[in-house]
Amino acid sequence: MKHYLISFYQPDGPPPPPEFLAPIMREMGIIQDELEAAGSWVFAGGLHPPSTATLLRAKGDDVLITDGPFVEGKEVLGGFTIIKAPDLDVALEWGRRYARIAPGLTVEVRPFQGEVDD
Repeated sequence: MKHYLISFYQPDGPPPPPEFLAPIMREMGIIQDELEAAGSWVFAGGLHPPSTATLLRAKGDDVLITDGPFVEGKEVLGGFTIIKAPDLDVALEWGRRYARIAPGLTVEVRPFQGEVDD
């Protein structure tokens, strides 16, 4: 089975109020439970805001370290899930499930390079 990254992009800015976010998080938990039951869940995590990022860039023999996001954008990576799936169609179906519970967010499904054997 191959591994796939399902990325969740959200608008830059403060998170939505708890009454809006709670049902989405509950539904995400249900999908994760189903992924685990199917033996497809590998790992998932939410990220702190882009302002907490530290960037490193090599320049000659030095590595420059700067705070904050590299590029200001309208959408930022908010979290991700890594799954195992037999093919892209199955991975996309899991991605569709996530997209349906949060219609305002962009969900990206991307395979890792190379085949991954169990």
